[in-house]
Amino acid sequence: MLFAHGALYLLRTPLGDLLLWLTRSNPLLESVWLSALSFEALLFTIAIAFILLAMAKERAEHRQKTAAMIDPLTGISNRRAFLEEGEENLKRQVNDPRPTAVMLLDLDNFKSINDRYGHAIGDRVLEIFAEVASSCLRRIDLFGRLGGEEFAALLHDTTRERALAVAEQIRTSFAAATRVVEGRPLDGTVSIGVVIAYDAVLDLSALLAQADHALYRAKDAGRNRIEIASIELILDRARRGAAEVQRAAPVRAGAKSAA
Repeated sequence: MLFAHGALYLLRTPLGDLLLWLTRSNPLLESVWLSALSFEALLFTIAIAFILLAMAKERAEHRQKTAAMIDPLTGISNRRAFLEEGEENLKRQVNDPRPTAVMLLDLDNFKSINDRYGHAIGDRVLEIFAEVASSCLRRIDLFGRLGGEEFAALLHDTTRERALAVAEQIRTSFAAATRVVEGRPLDGTVSIGVVIAYDAVLDLSALLAQADHALYRAKDAGRNRIEIASIELILDRARRGAAEVQRAAPVRAGAKSAA
């Protein structure tokens, strides 16, 4: 539109010279040309106003969508974006299943870091971890912050060996990057739970639940380690949960009888 608007006025000068003999013989043509230019300028002004309004609206919507899908501290996907994009990625693999790895990554003793050094240092640790983990992953992999100090990653077309290698790289790189943060010795560590899906899987939440079992085992075994989900781990946690329920039942019963 801008090009056409400028071209119309640029062509007015040579055309005016070429058609000078017409305008002299018929003054009406000159007034018609002026009317055409005025009408075009009016249409251009109205059209450009609507276009600028549409562009401003589109930019505002894009900023709002970005704010809703990006974690403001680390700049990576937030929980909502990770779950939505992860589900879409898994659905696209229905017709061509590939090994997929899902990781849950939780920073160890993060609350104590906040309590000892303040939230500013804690935020910096989160930023460092996001940078380290992102550098260890491929561009096609999905990485996001689920909340607090818990992160998740979805690795496409990844074998068990590669998933463990990536997890180990993240663990060691983060430990090296947080030995000293802002002049303070932190020695940050991360526990990682990994699950591998070899068949077509449509439910990301189920994979995250299995990875959570492995993460629980890594925390329970002393932290700063990697555990891969297996049926044994899942059954072991289920047995522990059942045992805790049974131990809590007599306590609740005694409280009710006392009441």
